[in-house]
Order: sequence, then C-alpha cells, then structure tokens
Amino acid sequence: MKNILMTAFHFPPQTGSSGILRTLSFVKYLPRHDWQATVLTAHPRAYAEMRDDLLSSIPPDVKVIRAQAFDAARHFSLLGKYPRLFALPDRWGSWWFGATRAGRAEIRRQRPDLIWSTYPISTAHLIGLSLARDSGCPWIADFRDPMINGDYPPDCLQRRVWRAIEARVLAEASACVFTTEHAAQTYRERYPAHAARCRVVSNGYDEAAFAAVSAVRQGMRPDTLLLLHSGIIYPHERDPGPFFAAIRSLLGANVMDRDRLCIRFRAPHHADEVRAAAQAHGLDDVVDVAPPIPYQEALAEMMGADGLLVFQGSAFNAQIPAKIYEYLRAGRPLLALVDPRGNTAKLLSAFEAVSAGNIEDEHDIGQAITAWLDALKSPELPNRLAKNQENVRLYSRAAQAEVFAGICSEIAK
Repeated sequence: MKNILMTAFHFPPQTGSSGILRTLSFVKYLPRHDWQATVLTAHPRAYAEMRDDLLSSIPPDVKVIRAQAFDAARHFSLLGKYPRLFALPDRWGSWWFGATRAGRAEIRRQRPDLIWSTYPISTAHLIGLSLARDSGCPWIADFRDPMINGDYPPDCLQRRVWRAIEARVLAEASACVFTTEHAAQTYRERYPAHAARCRVVSNGYDEAAFAAVSAVRQGMRPDTLLLLHSGIIYPHERDPGPFFAAIRSLLGANVMDRDRLCIRFRAPHHADEVRAAAQAHGLDDVVDVAPPIPYQEALAEMMGADGLLVFQGSAFNAQIPAKIYEYLRAGRPLLALVDPRGNTAKLLSAFEAVSAGNIEDEHDIGQAITAWLDALKSPELPNRLAKNQENVRLYSRAAQAEVFAGICSEIAK
C-alpha cells in the first residue's frame, strides 16, 4: 500500500456539500488500487451545519486528523460583522495554521507518497501547497470546478487573492484535477505552460449506497405527481422563476392537475427565496420546500419521485452537478432546465428519458414539461430507464476512484 494524505474541509460530520461524497468515495475505494488514505480535515466547530449519518461510512482503518479551525463569520464577528481580512482567502483561513501544524506532524510520523487537497475551500490548497513545499512530496490539487469563473467570486479583493492562489497551484502542483473536460480545458488555455498537468476525474454516484435503499414517497398520495429537486438552489444562476411561470401556464391550460401535483425542493438552502418565487407565481399550494434529510433517505426519495428536476444556468456551463449521476442511477425521468451550450446538457443528451428545456425560456420549459408528462405514459419508459442505469455505471464512484488511483500512481512513481 502507498499512502496519500488527503486535505479536505468537507468531510463528515460536515453537511451541505457534494464534496463530502467525493472524498469519502476516494478513501473507500482507493485501497482496491493499493492506496491507503489519511484524511486531514477541520475540527467540527468550523462547520456551520453538521449531521452524523455519514460518519459510519468512513472506513474504520482510515485515520482522520481534525485540525483546529474557526469560521470567521461565527467565531470572529461582533454584531454580525468581522474584519474583511479574516475572510481571506475564505472564512476558514484559520484552518491553515492548525492543519499545517497537524499535517507536518503526520508527515514526520509517516511520510506519505502523495499529498492531495480539494477545493472549493481555497484554504485547503494553501495547506496542500505548504505541506508539499515542506516535505518535497508530490501534490495533486483537486479543483473540481474553476476557482475563477467570470465575475465569481463577486468580491473583487477575494477574486484577486484567489487568482493568485490559482496561479501558484498550477505552477507547483504535480497535477490539477477537474470534474469535467470543459473545466480542464479552460485551465489548459488559462495556463498553457502547465496544460499537461490538468486532468479529469468526474463526479459520480455510489452504487453501494443505492443498493442499500428502496424507493419511498414521503407524504404522497399514490395519484400525486411528485417532481423533485434535491439539493441547493441558487436564486440567480439556477433561477426557478421561468419554470414556475411555465407550470402556472400549464395549470391554467388544464395540461396538469393542480390537485395532483407536488413540486418538492428538498434542502434548497435558499428556502425563503424559493417560497417567495413560488408565491409570486401563485404556486404556494403546489410547491413544497422540505428540510434536509439523511443521505440515504434522500436517495430513496429520488427513486420514488415521478420526475427529477435539474436547474443549471450558463454560469455553470463548465460544471456538471454531482446529483446528475445520482438522478440517472435513481432510474427516474429527468426534467433538465439547462443552458443548451453547457456540459450538463451535453452529458444528458447521451441518456434517455431526459426532457430538456432552456432554463431562461418559459415556452421551451413548457414544452419540456409536456414531454416529461408524455414520457411518464410511454410503455417503453422502464426499458429506457434501465438503460440509463446501465450506462451511468461508467460514473460510479468506484470507477472514478480507479481513474484517480491511476493518476496517483503515475505522479508518485
């Protein structure tokens, strides 16, 4: 076994990020390919939200080091305000001090063959950079998605800091990993001198998690159409407004039965904004904003829905939401409201029972909803969904861990 020191802020009991599942899958499946992980993460006090349902998923032979860390917004604020410097490069910059100290001690105890760090907490890359410089160990920086994307992050000072971090990482990491080819190509063009370092390991789903659950329909009558969005909604980049307008029009035209329709937003994070948008379109009685539930319960709910809802605006064209792969494995029809030029649209075009519409076009969304309703009545639907479940296996977490292990072995040889 070779050893990899994995620096990840998002790790159980933290909740609210798909990055938790990416790191968990690596530590779970890398031993199949002769890599054993040690995880360097943050003390739970730094987490704004916690849930313990995934703690049992951490393999018992994986050492987890929880370094001192604080959240500037909660621990260093007075009357809701805190010095701007304390939020650079992010709210958890204090983690660098505890993690580099703990990481150096671990490296002295057992020198790893490889160091890995994962964004979107940019401090993780600073930790990886520091530990790699100190030890001389090769380092893989897992960006997942682009750090700098148009006007993101919106704060100008933070964007300058992140750009500087990004440039240092590309110059010093042995490899930089992204979840889509589009994102990797963006960085090859942005940093041509380091283009060969940009690699791809896709997001995915965990087959073992699905094997342990069966479909449920919480609080639903058998004759109710349940259209489910599971996860975070961003009010601007994933604006549900045009979708709500299309639903209102179809209800008015009696294409859909108001009494038999439930549109559920499970753990959208921006719950108040979703409720306000639904109210503005007269859909209070149709839209259900539901609280977070444990991960496996969320998978069971996906499997029991009549349709699974995706929002992905043009700001995310280089990205593919991790839940897309879970949706496809859940074996239910998808209603995908996306930018037709984006990576999400491209991926979904290779699968069946996907009704796609332009996220910004109410009329196009209405046609997609009608196509989804027609798909539900098709006698071919079970076969089409079974084909999706077979084809999505390429993106299982185990398969992607094998891809990642190949990169690790190449870098560490």
